[in-house]
Amino acid sequence: MRNAGAVACLVAVAACVSDTVDVDSPALEGAAATACTRLVEALPGSVADLQRRPVDSSDEYAAAWGDPAIVLRCGVPSPEGFDRAAPCQETNGVGWFVPEEQITDQGADVTMTTIGFEHNVEVFVPASYRPPAAAMVDLAEAIKKSIREVQPCV
Repeated sequence: MRNAGAVACLVAVAACVSDTVDVDSPALEGAAATACTRLVEALPGSVADLQRRPVDSSDEYAAAWGDPAIVLRCGVPSPEGFDRAAPCQETNGVGWFVPEEQITDQGADVTMTTIGFEHNVEVFVPASYRPPAAAMVDLAEAIKKSIREVQPCV
C-alpha cells in the first residue's frame, strides 16, 4: 500500500515537471534584467489562443505558451543575419526581424526578434502555428509597455 502512495506521488511530480518548459534564457543584470522582468510580468495568459505554461524557474526572462511551445526569451543578442538594412515587419507598433528563409519556407519554424528596442525579445513559433501574426499581435502591448523603443522599424 505504501508503494502505491509513492508511485502516485512520483506520477504527480512527473506530470508537473513534464508541463514545465525548459528555456535557455540569458543571464542579465542591470537595466536589461529590470526591463525583462517587467516584460515577463506583463505578458498575457494566452498567445495565439494558447495558454501560458510554466518555464523552468531558472529561466526568469522567458515565457512559453502551448504544446509545442511558443517560446519568448528577453535580453537576447541581435539575431544572426540582422543588420540595419534588413527588412522589418511591423505589427501593432512593434518591429520584428524574421530571417528571409523562414518567411519563404511556409513549413519552417519561425524565430522572430524585435527590432529597435533597447533590449531584444526573441519569439520562437513552431511551424504548426504559422503564420506568426497572432503571436506578434498578442505580445505587442506587453513589449511596448515594458521595453523602451529606441528606433522605429523602417
